[in-house]
Amino acid sequence: MRRRWYYFKRMLQADRLFVVQMIGNIIGMIQYAGRWIVLAVVCVAALYLGRELCAGAWKDFYENYAVRIADDVVRGFLPAWKEDEGTAFYLESRKNGSRRTKEYEEIFGIENENGVLRAEWIADREQNQGVYGDDRGKNAWGSGNADENAQDRTKTESSEEWGNSGKSGTGENGSSQNEKTTLAGLLAAGTFNTGNSGIILEKLNDYDYLMKKFYNVHPTTTAGRDLMRAENFLAADLSIEKNADIPQILIYHTHSQETYADYPENSEADVIHLGECLAKLLREKGYNVYHDESVYDYRNGKLDRSAAYTYALDGISGLLQKYPSIEVVLDVHRDGVSDGTRLVTEIDGTETAKIMFFNGTSMSPDGPIEYLPNPNLKENLAFSFQMQLLAAGKYPGLTRKIYLKGLRYNEHVRARSALIEVGAQTNTYAEAKAAMVPLADLLDQVLTGE
Repeated sequence: MRRRWYYFKRMLQADRLFVVQMIGNIIGMIQYAGRWIVLAVVCVAALYLGRELCAGAWKDFYENYAVRIADDVVRGFLPAWKEDEGTAFYLESRKNGSRRTKEYEEIFGIENENGVLRAEWIADREQNQGVYGDDRGKNAWGSGNADENAQDRTKTESSEEWGNSGKSGTGENGSSQNEKTTLAGLLAAGTFNTGNSGIILEKLNDYDYLMKKFYNVHPTTTAGRDLMRAENFLAADLSIEKNADIPQILIYHTHSQETYADYPENSEADVIHLGECLAKLLREKGYNVYHDESVYDYRNGKLDRSAAYTYALDGISGLLQKYPSIEVVLDVHRDGVSDGTRLVTEIDGTETAKIMFFNGTSMSPDGPIEYLPNPNLKENLAFSFQMQLLAAGKYPGLTRKIYLKGLRYNEHVRARSALIEVGAQTNTYAEAKAAMVPLADLLDQVLTGE
């Protein structure tokens, strides 16, 4: 009995020693890791702070190598760090040794920030200043002298096949698609009326005329002749069959916290209530609309748009997997402008906020952004252009020029995707709500082909 007790005590002592050794090892590992973490933090801080000491040629070298190392160290310790596509593009451009960092700094930001600067830039564009990005910005249109031979050039160029969910292009017998469902058919039949918009239909295939009349192109992207072709935009068949039994249209809000001038006095004066208004109008027209009211730009009790498009993509991708019948995706926003700017017009005697269609091109001035592919880019452009042209004839003054910028803005998820800016922070909710009636009508016309 005494011997058994002796062995039992020795086992307890051994177990205690093992536990003590294990705790000591864990503490040692923490101390070891802590030293390396502290060293990494010091190095990263030194690398970031060191940029202030560099100038001239050394500055480019430092940004492209020292800061690049610091970025990699940070991402190494924070593998779950979420970057929005603008951040990723900015960092990638810096890593590749690009000297265009200054030009890319705005694309690094969120599309609605720096509203005053952006509003002033758009105003300049609408006064025909600057370039629209063809051949990387070589063709200026400040003089307003369009190339009269451009129409002939575009007619002789070979036209690319457009997907359009299998609806456009030619049929098995070689005949063209059903012209009754395209704007091109309406134009050919002479039944399309531009009203008093001042648009000259015969010049739509003139690239210079098209870009000057319909688009504002941000300098961080490019919009070349091979892509911006009105004949292809018009020929695209974007019609769908109405079916109230299955989800067909998705409305969501990347920036759900955007509000109008009468908020918070009017608790409904925000884009989420506006989206529901649009959803109801479309449901009345026979569509099944899913309105996603999820919040993608508010994190940890505060406004955070640093990764809103990333969070939104996660959210809508799940919805599109759950409801594969959805063919139309609309991201409804309100713009940010200078306090003295009022984006308002009169439609049928009602003060109405102006709207703006916004297309991400997935292209920088140097060409396609490879890691942001958009297989639906051409259809996205056709979708916004058809609504813009219809608005010019039926609701003159309702739309601003289509805004093109270099990233993707989640418009790649469906061929019929659109980002729509409805008024700005200076508009009242009533003005924004009034714009939903003509917008629903424009969407219905394009989606029915009538």
